[in-house]
Amino acid sequence: MRITLELPEDIAKELETRWTDLPRAALESLALEAYRSHVLSAAQLRGLLGFETRMQVDAFLKEHEVYNFTAADFDQDRETLRQVRARGAQPRA
Repeated sequence: MRITLELPEDIAKELETRWTDLPRAALESLALEAYRSHVLSAAQLRGLLGFETRMQVDAFLKEHEVYNFTAADFDQDRETLRQVRARGAQPRA
């Protein structure tokens, strides 16, 4: 599907001072919002933006401060930290 945006010339020029590749910036903005809204998966985001690896997707998301952590992820991290601290507190033989 091809999507065309009509922008007033002055706005387009202003946006191009920030993003030299305005069509790519528009695509990335759409893709980020779709990912944040759970419309697209990471695999779909990868395909849409033409990334070859999941690490490129992760770097892209990090660059745009998009993190996909759930409460369960934080609970698991907290439990792992508790276990590591408990091991560190044990006296050495």
